[in-house]
Amino acid sequence: MLKYKITQVLNHTEMNDINWSDLSFSYMKTDYNVRCYYRDGKWGELEVHSSDQVSIHMAATGLHYGQEAFEGLKAFKGKDGKTRLFRIEENAKRMYNSAVGTMMAPIPEDIFVNAVLKAVELNKRFVPPYESGASLYIRPLLVGTGAKIGVAPTDEYLFMVFVMPVGPYFKAGFKPTNMMISRKYDRAAPLGTGNIKVGGNYAASLRAGHEAHENGYSAVLFLDSKEKKYIDECGPANFFGIKDNTYVTPKSESILPSITNMSLCQLAEDMGMTVERRQVPLEELSTFEEAGACGTAAVISPIGKIDDIETGTSYVFSKDGKPGVISEKLYNKLRAIQYGDEPDTHNWVTVVE
Repeated sequence: MLKYKITQVLNHTEMNDINWSDLSFSYMKTDYNVRCYYRDGKWGELEVHSSDQVSIHMAATGLHYGQEAFEGLKAFKGKDGKTRLFRIEENAKRMYNSAVGTMMAPIPEDIFVNAVLKAVELNKRFVPPYESGASLYIRPLLVGTGAKIGVAPTDEYLFMVFVMPVGPYFKAGFKPTNMMISRKYDRAAPLGTGNIKVGGNYAASLRAGHEAHENGYSAVLFLDSKEKKYIDECGPANFFGIKDNTYVTPKSESILPSITNMSLCQLAEDMGMTVERRQVPLEELSTFEEAGACGTAAVISPIGKIDDIETGTSYVFSKDGKPGVISEKLYNKLRAIQYGDEPDTHNWVTVVE
């Protein structure tokens, strides 16, 4: 039984004001968000709110000690008018692991799924139309709200889900962008929090990302923090390379397990390719025919070239400014499943009624 705490919707967005084909990847207020509180050792009922503000104690562990985790997934409207979610159960599992990794109260899968479905249903007018190039981005968030000054987990948490229509993560869309290697910064340490989705990992990448943008690159390719010998994360996404009909992606305890990458690995196998998840030495970049970054926000962002700014070495993957043939096939296949244009043979899609 849902509790509804719905007040008047302020700053009501008029649908005629939205140019679906020209959306950026940025926040837009929608009608409602869904929240659930953990108090007295248990999760409460789902609550629906129209305010996009959250009241939080100044001594909350989410503010002081990084007890915070989030997820990202999307809803897509097909040509049949149905709205689809992609692999929502995997997002629920990953947030559960993130909670365990930061000693927060884990979100039961049914609460996670029901909250996401409710948030999408309540904001269904914001699901972009088919073939607009846009989607409904869904952001589940878990944060420690209880007051605690000693360094220890708290006993109160807030789980919430909000949504917004977004355009492509990279302005260029599905076109190759250039990236740079930087050894000045580490995204995450071995045996740290790199394999869970917490805000601290992203905060640690901001300075490197800012320097990349100032130098004309879309993102930073991070190397492993221990030896600086192997490919790690690719900005806010996983890296993959393609050669000899093989899909290669790094294996590391400090890399976030991307649901998109997991799906691309399966699709690559379906296409008859060999899939290798292993350590990828830096020098192997010169052997790849194609390379890309993959994640929920961009699906696949093809890489045109990677510049090692310290050594002056450039690894070029696209000489004509176009994505690689296999990257394009994988991109189109995954998007076709997400939009319902191709059969969902792996049961990845949830249709929102």
